[in-house]
Amino acid sequence: QEQGYARALRRQLEQSLQGSRMVAVCQYSPMPAEDAAALRLFLRRHNIHLKFALNEVVRPLLAQSKYRNLLPLLACRNALLVSPEAPAREMLRVLKGVPQVILLGACIDDTILSRQGVENFARLPPLEVSQGQTVAALSLLPSQTSSLLQRGPAHLTALLDEHIRQLRDVGGPKEPPPGQSSG
Repeated sequence: QEQGYARALRRQLEQSLQGSRMVAVCQYSPMPAEDAAALRLFLRRHNIHLKFALNEVVRPLLAQSKYRNLLPLLACRNALLVSPEAPAREMLRVLKGVPQVILLGACIDDTILSRQGVENFARLPPLEVSQGQTVAALSLLPSQTSSLLQRGPAHLTALLDEHIRQLRDVGGPKEPPPGQSSG
C-alpha cells in the first residue's frame, strides 16, 4: 500500500515538474492546517503550486531529471513550489510572511539559483520592459549619429552666410561694373 501511495505521489509530482519554468525548494516547519491552507491559496493566486512530498519520493524523481542539482537542498522536511511561469517576486512576497517556510534555492528557466540568486532574479524588470529599453538605446545611437552628421554642414552653411554678410556690410571687394575691364 505504501508503494502504491509513493507511486501516485511520484506520478503527480512528475506531472507538476514537466511543464514548470520554476521549481523552488523550501525548508518546511510544521504549521497549523489553516495557515497551510492560506499559504496554498496565496501562492495559487500567482499560479504557484505548493507540493509536500517525502524526500524518499522526491529524491529519485529529481535524480533522473534536469533538477538533479537541487538534490543537496533536500536534507530535511521540504516543500516544493512549482510554477509554469517564473513569478519569483510574488513567491518571495508571500514567503516573507510565512516564517515556517524558508526558501533554500530554486531552478528558474533551467538555471539553478541560491536564495540570493532568486532575490536578484526577482529584482530584474519584466522582459517587455528590458526589450523596450534595449530598443530605445539602440535607436538613440543612430539618431545621435544623424544629428552629428547634419550639424557639420549646417554649421558650415551658417559660417559662410555670416562671412558673406560681413563682406557686404564692410563693403568688401566690389565687382567691376559690367563692360569695364580690369586690366
